[in-house]
Amino acid sequence: MTVVSITLPSQLLRKFEEFMELRGYYSRSEAFRDAIRNLMSEWEFQRLKNEKVAATIMVTNNQSQKEVNLKMAKLRHEFEDIIVENIHRHLNHKYCLEIFIVEGEHSRVLELTGRIRGMKGILQIKTVFMPL
Repeated sequence: MTVVSITLPSQLLRKFEEFMELRGYYSRSEAFRDAIRNLMSEWEFQRLKNEKVAATIMVTNNQSQKEVNLKMAKLRHEFEDIIVENIHRHLNHKYCLEIFIVEGEHSRVLELTGRIRGMKGILQIKTVFMPL
């Protein structure tokens, strides 16, 4: 195997090591390989532009950021052609969790996820794609 060296901020490394321990990785290398495989798999899937897909999109933001909720409402209407279901929940009186279940052209789903990713105030977005 080839050795690759990376530089990480100490806070990110501490979080990564905590993640490794909780997930049971036996080494940093194995955890990084798994992360890279997941990232590459997501990238390869994004290349299926004209395929039909189903996906879940999970989004978190601070509950105090009301403008994010307004922007999400606007996106729900703009992408109603692919949004099958939408769930909005408050977590710990601090966060909002938005879950979208979508079905449609892969490029359209990517457009929605890109718009969410580009939205100021989003803490995290996770997507899971399934080809149809």
